[in-house]
Amino acid sequence: MSSLKFGLIIPQGWSYDFSLLNKNRQENDEDSAVNQYKYSKDIAEVIDKYSSIDSIYTYDHFLPYYAPDNERNFFECFTLLSAIAALTNRVKVGQLVTCNSYRNPALLSKMLSTLDVISNGRVELGIGAGWYKEEYIQYGYDFPPALTRIEQLDESISIIKSMWMQERATFSGRYYSVKDAICNPKPIQKPHPVIMIGGEGEKYLLKVVAKHADRYNHPCGSVQVLKRKISIIKEHCISIGCNHKDIELSTLASCLVRETEEELKEAIRLRKKQLHGIQQVKAAESTSLVGTPEKVRAVMNEYIDLGLTHFVLDLVGLDEDTIKMVDSKIIKKL
Repeated sequence: MSSLKFGLIIPQGWSYDFSLLNKNRQENDEDSAVNQYKYSKDIAEVIDKYSSIDSIYTYDHFLPYYAPDNERNFFECFTLLSAIAALTNRVKVGQLVTCNSYRNPALLSKMLSTLDVISNGRVELGIGAGWYKEEYIQYGYDFPPALTRIEQLDESISIIKSMWMQERATFSGRYYSVKDAICNPKPIQKPHPVIMIGGEGEKYLLKVVAKHADRYNHPCGSVQVLKRKISIIKEHCISIGCNHKDIELSTLASCLVRETEEELKEAIRLRKKQLHGIQQVKAAESTSLVGTPEKVRAVMNEYIDLGLTHFVLDLVGLDEDTIKMVDSKIIKKL
């Protein structure tokens, strides 16, 4: 297993991650969007230059989940990630996670191999079956049943691997096919970039994890739930004759951390106000990392004891000071 690694979600518009900007600006005017991108870019550069954080991620969504009217600015995943890849030099860059439904797998393999070249071998593919129905409806994508989406994911990853590793790829499936397809340039990373599969479905999705994943990402789950997922992945691996220990384990967690209890209480109060309801915040806290650095480290150690090697944090109130505090008081003390 690799050593412990940490990634951060950069500001993109998913929740209220642009709230630290000038509140007097109109939410969706062009000037605001430009400043929001600058904020994302600046955060990425701070992570790359001044922290020991290993990776930067963006969400692959079209609509911001926490905005009741879904009309806040939200940057597209791969466009933003390509800009960040060109601006950084050290950190890995990836998606939490790519929605398989939104791009043909042959196109996706081409996008990722190009991005691996742009980043000089720092790209990861995070991918899942997709779930956000409202996006599918608004953007004109079919929203088939979950099993169909998982079967499509399985075929897609087979095609992506072939496109990356073979001179010409041929695949004929129920949902996708390619014939003598060329994907040049190939990714710099060999045999291919890390494939991280995110999702929770135990009967079918985790079977795809066992078959294809270099890393499994459990989205915002408790230690007890993750323990069950690991056990099921192991069973699926045994059934197909592969070693479950070859699959790294990661989790995505919303993280609200402050140095003192007083600061924490104030941050939680503001978060409740942003999310328009105490119940939403309580639900989030039940599966997230909330507390002082000491408390957050204690919870992380429970995950580490299960064999987890990667934490991806969506930090509430993300600024340079918070990054440095998480780096010095959590990451470097674990």
